[in-house]
Amino acid sequence: MANTVISIAGCGWYGLSLAKVLIKSGIAVKGSTTSPQKLPTLAADGIKPFLIDFSSNKDASDPDFFACDVLWICIPPKARTGDGEAYLHSIKNIIAASKKYAIKQVVLISSTSIYADDNCDVNELITANPDTTSGKVMLAAENLLKQQTAFTTTIIRFAGLFGPGREPGRFFAGKKDIANGNSPVNLIHLHDCIGVSLAILNNKAFGQTYNACTPDHPTKAEFYTKAATRIGLEKPDFLDEKKDWKIISSLFVDSVLNYQYQIDSLINWLDTPTDQ
Repeated sequence: MANTVISIAGCGWYGLSLAKVLIKSGIAVKGSTTSPQKLPTLAADGIKPFLIDFSSNKDASDPDFFACDVLWICIPPKARTGDGEAYLHSIKNIIAASKKYAIKQVVLISSTSIYADDNCDVNELITANPDTTSGKVMLAAENLLKQQTAFTTTIIRFAGLFGPGREPGRFFAGKKDIANGNSPVNLIHLHDCIGVSLAILNNKAFGQTYNACTPDHPTKAEFYTKAATRIGLEKPDFLDEKKDWKIISSLFVDSVLNYQYQIDSLINWLDTPTDQ
């Protein structure tokens, strides 16, 4: 990966963490943000910073930012707040710029929310049929990129994210009568988000869709009760039921990437120090 340049559109929780790891590996990283206040922070971490709002109607195709070998799209859709159309507009602007500057590899960070809770196991070969607004927006973005022939599109569908700054014990602490206590959880730690991403880069395993989810699925009640107790918060109370669930599986993280999850047991992870 020597002399590789990667541009990361959206240096948030995951994007910034990925950028830091890439830089330590000797890869040049350019990063975009919509916050002027964040520019010095990016620069201090060794990232070449860019202030770009891809949802703008103005030309957002900064030629320097798009001068890269791989473009990583890490912009959250925020569909729950009604910004789904703005997200898709951003994707269309990014596609136009990628074609304009002849980018060859584009990676989209997607979500396992594109799968409905249909009470079954799902993998990358299952036809997605999202039942939420965010899932529908995310799938639309995937399809927009996959339709392109000017560059190769890689999709990484992350399960629920947790790790430093996203402590799962806080998600349901103290809440009562939470639905689906016996349904399986689908989560992935930041360490494995980065691990899967690096495996794609190192293996040049582009052009594929990957479900990225810890291959361990304890019940919501078991995991989140222990997670809250672990950090000294009030236990949540779950209903003894199993409705509207799914188990996220991956065919290609294993067979294509040969990736071994750093955190392969969520319950065992709960026994580690809380800053991990």
